[in-house]
Amino acid sequence: MNEGMLTELKGAVLEFEKEKAEAVARRAIEQGVDPVSCAEAVAESLRIIGEKYSAGEVFIPELFVASRVAKGPLSVITAEMKKQGRKGRSLGKVIIGTVFGDIHSIGKDIVATLLFAEGFEVVDLGVNVKSDAFLKAVQEHEPVVLALSALLTTTAMEQKNVIEGLKKAGVRDKVKVLVGGSPVNQEFADRIGADGYAATGPAGVKVARKLIGK
Repeated sequence: MNEGMLTELKGAVLEFEKEKAEAVARRAIEQGVDPVSCAEAVAESLRIIGEKYSAGEVFIPELFVASRVAKGPLSVITAEMKKQGRKGRSLGKVIIGTVFGDIHSIGKDIVATLLFAEGFEVVDLGVNVKSDAFLKAVQEHEPVVLALSALLTTTAMEQKNVIEGLKKAGVRDKVKVLVGGSPVNQEFADRIGADGYAATGPAGVKVARKLIGK
């Protein structure tokens, strides 16, 4: 029964059926299916969609919808895992956010979703995040990677401000900084002192794994 329900959960996410995905997750939890297995089923479906994106079979709108669809069942699953005091497999924590002055979220949301699917524990700070907030989150959560998104030319330099803030606080060497966004490239990343750069969500996952030696 468990396998059938997990297959149904994966299928609902792959078909972008938000209400069904959440309903199946809720029913699975009520029937005693392991919440970690449920989380891994959602992650697997997102991984498949990410691979299709890399192969040019689906595009950014589908990735965006998939990230939204997954939030429903994941909220149910996460609540049950917390209730049971359970944790899923994790490659480590990643803090992600769009920098101050920038309210674009689609790219950031896609990267966050794909990082979760890969096995990272993701702390999403949202958009328009100030440098001090990133610093506070790094000090509180002790992540392995800090991912900074900027979609505007005018806000890209905020990524540098965040890195400078980490240096001043003496924690720069405690976290790998990954930057991305349409106005960002490898040259810019090198210039501001980032550890890595990625142009797409799937590339971001690969760079994040490389940064932590996985």
